[in-house]
This record gives sequence, C-alpha cells and structure tokens, in this order.
Amino acid sequence: MSKNLVILESPSKAKTVRKILGNTYKIEACVGHVRDLPKSHFGVDVDNDYEPKYITIRGKGDILATLRKQAKNAKKVYLATDPDREGEAISWHLMHALKLDEKNTERIIFNEITKDAVKKSLKEARPIDMALVDAQQARRILDRIVGYRISPLLWKKVKKGTSAGRVQSVVLKLVCDREEEIEQFIPEEYWSLEVKLNPEKGKSSKLIARYNASDNGKQELKTEADVNVLLEKLKQADFIVRDVKHGTRTKKPPAPFTTSTLQQEASKLFGYATSRTMRIAQQLYEGVDVKGEGTVGLVSYIRTDSPRISDDAYEDAVTAIKAEYGDTYIPTERPQYKSKGRTQDAHEAIRPTNVARKPELLKASLSGEQYKLYKLIWERFVCSQMSSAIYDTLAIKISATSGESETILRTSGSVLKFDGYLAVYSKNEDSEKDVTIPALVEGEKLTVVEFLPAQHFTQPAPRFSEGSMVRTMEELGIGRPSTFAQTITTLMNRGYLTKENRVLYPTELGEIVNEIMNEHFDNIVDADFTARMENELDRIELGEVEWKNIVREFYPPLAEKIQEAEEKIGDIEVKDQETDIECEHCGRFMVIKFGRFGKFLACPGFPDCRNAKPLFEEAGVDCPTCGGKVVIKKSKKGRKYFGCEKNPECDFISWNLPTGENCPECGEFLVEKGRKKRVIACSSCTYATEAPEIDEDEGSNNE
Repeated sequence: MSKNLVILESPSKAKTVRKILGNTYKIEACVGHVRDLPKSHFGVDVDNDYEPKYITIRGKGDILATLRKQAKNAKKVYLATDPDREGEAISWHLMHALKLDEKNTERIIFNEITKDAVKKSLKEARPIDMALVDAQQARRILDRIVGYRISPLLWKKVKKGTSAGRVQSVVLKLVCDREEEIEQFIPEEYWSLEVKLNPEKGKSSKLIARYNASDNGKQELKTEADVNVLLEKLKQADFIVRDVKHGTRTKKPPAPFTTSTLQQEASKLFGYATSRTMRIAQQLYEGVDVKGEGTVGLVSYIRTDSPRISDDAYEDAVTAIKAEYGDTYIPTERPQYKSKGRTQDAHEAIRPTNVARKPELLKASLSGEQYKLYKLIWERFVCSQMSSAIYDTLAIKISATSGESETILRTSGSVLKFDGYLAVYSKNEDSEKDVTIPALVEGEKLTVVEFLPAQHFTQPAPRFSEGSMVRTMEELGIGRPSTFAQTITTLMNRGYLTKENRVLYPTELGEIVNEIMNEHFDNIVDADFTARMENELDRIELGEVEWKNIVREFYPPLAEKIQEAEEKIGDIEVKDQETDIECEHCGRFMVIKFGRFGKFLACPGFPDCRNAKPLFEEAGVDCPTCGGKVVIKKSKKGRKYFGCEKNPECDFISWNLPTGENCPECGEFLVEKGRKKRVIACSSCTYATEAPEIDEDEGSNNE
C-alpha cells in the first residue's frame, strides 16, 4: 500500500518527524540544497534577461534517484523544508529536480517540531509560495554577480583565490574602518572627583558624592590643575544636604530571543562563536533523544527576527510562572515587545516547545553545550513573560558652599524591592548591586572624610566581537539573521578576518581587499546601499516587485564599474618576487608568495620542492630593546606585528611600527599608528601627535 511521502532537509529532523507521524508516512531527507548555480562558471545568462542556470549539486544524484523512486510510489508528496525563503527555494528546486506533479505535491511548514505543529501543518498544506522563492533567487543571483564579476579583478590585483561578497564586503569594511579609527585615536585627558562624606553623629554609614560638570555650569575637569582649583574651594566649603528625593524604578524583562540576540548573548556569556551557537540551536530545533520520550524537538524555529510568541505559548508560560512563583510574578497586562529595525516577522521568537521541560529535567539527555544553550533559551522565554523588577531609589543633591561660591555634588542609590523576572534571569543580567545610602534630611550637615580625584583618558570605540558585529549588522539592516553567522565565518575562512581573545581583527590580506573594494566598488561596500537591497528583497517576498527588476537595476551600473576598474588595474601579471635567500633543499633562490595570512617564502621548484617558511621583512628601524633589526611578522592567526630579529634572546614585540624615537614625556619608544591618517603615539603613556607628512618619493616603512 502506497504511503504519503514527506521530504525534509535534515536526517535528524526527519528522525523526529518520523516518530510523530508514524508508519502511515514515508519520511525522507534531501540533505539540504539539491540544485544551485554552477561553481565552474557564472551561471546567469545576462543576455537572456538574467535567466539563472541551475544544475544538480555534485553528490546529490543518488539522493535524488532515491527520492524520485519514493515520490513515484507515493500517494502524495509533502515538501517540509524549513519555514523561510531558503526552505521555500529548496522545496521549489525539489519540485523541479524530482519532476513532481503539482496536483499531487503540497508544501507544509511548522515553526516547531512537535506533534500538534506537524499535524496542523498537514491540514494547512499549500502550494509553493513563489514570492518567497523569487526573493531567494534574487539574493542568490545578486551574490553571484558580485562574487563572479569582481573576484577576477582581485585575482589580478592581489592573488589567485581572493574573492568578494556582497554582504561580506560591507562587514569587512566595518572591521577595517574600526581598526583604522582605533589606530588614529588620540586619547584626551580628563579627571573625575568623588568626595567621601560622613553624616551627623549616630550614623555609621558613609556616602560617596560625585562632581558633575553639567551641575556646575559645565565646568569640566580636563587637567590636574582644574582639579586642584576645585579642591581649594571644596576644602573651605560647608557641605549641606540640599535635596532628598525618594522614588521607585522599574526594570522591564528582556524580550525572548531572536536569532541575533541569541547569538549576542551566547557570545557574551559563553564566548561561543556565532556559528557554534547556530549549530547547537539547530540540534535543539531538529530533535534530541530525551530519556523516556525519544527524539524531541526542544525549541522553536531558530531563524527569526521577531520577538512575538503565540497565544498558546503565552498561556503555557503564565501557567508555569504561577505554579513556580505565584500570581505576583504575572504582569497585569501581557508583555508586548517591538521588533528592532526592519523585520519580516515570519516566525515566533525562539522559545522552548514545551515550557514544562525544565532545563534540569533534560540535563542528563543533553551535551554540556546543548544544556547551556537550552537553559539560556528557556530562562529568557520564561522571564520575558514575568513582572518587572522594582527598586526603591534615593537621590541626594549636596551643596558645598564657600562664601558666594557653590559647588553641586550628587549621590544616588537603589535597593531591590521586588525581584520580578530577576528571580529567573538575574545571573544573566549585567550586575546591579544594591547601593544603600544612609537616611538623610534636607539641611543636614556633612563632614569630609576624603577627596578622591582620579585621572582618566578617553578611549576609542572597542573592536568588534562576533556578538557586537551581529548587533551592528542588525541595526544597519545588512544581511538577515539567518546569514549573520555564515557571513562572519566566511570572512575568517577566507583569511580576511581573524579572531583573538573574542575580538575581530582584519588581516593584511583583508585590508588589501578592503582598499580595492573601497576604491573601485564604493557602492558595494556601502552599508546604506546594502540595506536598501535588503528592503528590495523584502518587497519581492511581499509580491510588490518582480525579482528580475532588482537584478536589471543592479547589474548595468556594476558592469560599468567593473569595466572602469579593469582599465585602471589593467591586464597585469603579478609575478613572484625573487629573493637572494637560497632554498635549503634544492639551492634555488626562494620567491615571495602571498598566502592566506600574507607574504611567505616558497621554493619556485614546487611541486618538486615544497620548501616554504615565514618571510620576515625588515621594518627599517632598530629594536628599542637591544638595537637589533625590527622585522615584520605574522601571528598564528594572520595578524601583523613587529618583533626583534634576535627573538627569542630579545623579547621585544609591538603591534605597531616603532619609529626609532623615544617619548618626550616618559622615555619609552614611540610607534606609528594608522594607515590613512598617521599618528605617532607612545607605547606606554598617552602621548600622541599627528605624524608629519611623508615625501612620496621616500615612501614609508609601512609599505
């Protein structure tokens, strides 16, 4: 007897659905995409209205043969790929690759792999949504145009194998621009002043009051001299409580996770790379073997930009919260969370499929990383439906008067009155400790215990972590939640970015590629332009515009820029530079090659001789520690630094090029920072100044 056939992407997902639907259905997996544009050539017929040429992906022939046989014998075929553009496109490609009868084939989607959701999807089966398919086609072809039309220019200019990406190029520019900003940053000195005060007798607690420039006519403390002038006044002043304000402050719970916020939180709390977070989340979504239950999908669909949840999920959360914490932890009105920026709002937030499955109950069935991520998702979902935390607050204004001169100081504190959602999620929040202030009344006199001036220096914007880059991509509207992790991973795999101590740095190769893209394809690396393209893709999905119109508008201007760039770059041949260093194996003179992480020495006799070794170029200055030569090196992850040729005897190392001169303030060695706008800065203190202009005929040590 023939059965209904359900086709999904993942074997593990198929295993979970097989348990739900039983023997009346045949469940098979296509293992991802089955058709795509060819890798060997462009695959887009520009002269035939940008018609794409799809071919079967290598290695999928046997899978398709099996599926054709199953489909031929099936009563009905249900295409159950993921509920997004990519999943819709996979179903469409399956329809064509398997030559399925449209009358006998339907599309089903479910946001979570549970019995109710899967069976409901069968009742709501529908045709393939071509608007979703077209949005994915447009994205794929736009990416192909950028990758296959610009990459050959990079091969000529840099090295064979370099490539450009539509969204990746924007992210690379963000990292390179941030690095340049940090290198050019000149710190500025400023001071703060706190005063430790003692209330009247009988009150043991002391309090710390702070000077704020905005309370005092914006008289900022920029130097130690400014602080000393203020201290002279305060030493003669009488300190009196001028104003006491009691109040309350509420702290609302965070929204349940979207794809980007899950990636950010897992990066912050666990140090997980975005790719690792998505891999674990995918496992939880597709199904995990749970003791006593079998294979179970534990979380809802993990690619979403919406914080909303279903009515059923809300009711389940309320029931669980009441049972565990009581009615006071349920807000009077159902929490509502707004999406950030542009959202498709196609799916619910990421949440547990059954809130009754507490993390502790599943711990024995999950791996360590699965347990940590599931616990994070479960706690975030539950806390998002709970009451706000409430704090009692106290704000005190203090007047320090000396003659006709008055200086205002302030102090404040808060004490947790009702924990609310913090009963579930407090350990994952930024630490906020109770700050208790002694009970004071207006007019009360205070005595000075100690003045606490402190010197500070302004800091540049921090380098991007994977989490902060995901947040920035979301805010700028470049890419989609489902592509964030892959974009960052691709840039690191290409050797354009490297990660050290959870922070992203551009490699030398990445900086070179970024410079070429900025010079010749400024629109491609423009975040606003890329965000507008995302809006156009959304319009395709909504059926407001035909997908080829977007490609028709995009390609001609790009083709002109490519032609201009080809003329400027020219048909050059980048020959390997020969050195006077002999190969230890065969005696040939070694040549300079450009690899993933920059230049290296290699024997020209390859493949007969495979000798290769690091290239240490001289930086043109002497080591400030021992007087030897400073050479340019690469870290294991491809980041350029400067070290002494006598290493390990000399341990000198610097991320920036030494100038050969010493700091006029502290005597330590000076370094050169920046590529576009050069800065001379001290390697130890905060001394910095703009670098003098370089005579173009003399060149630069950085080159």
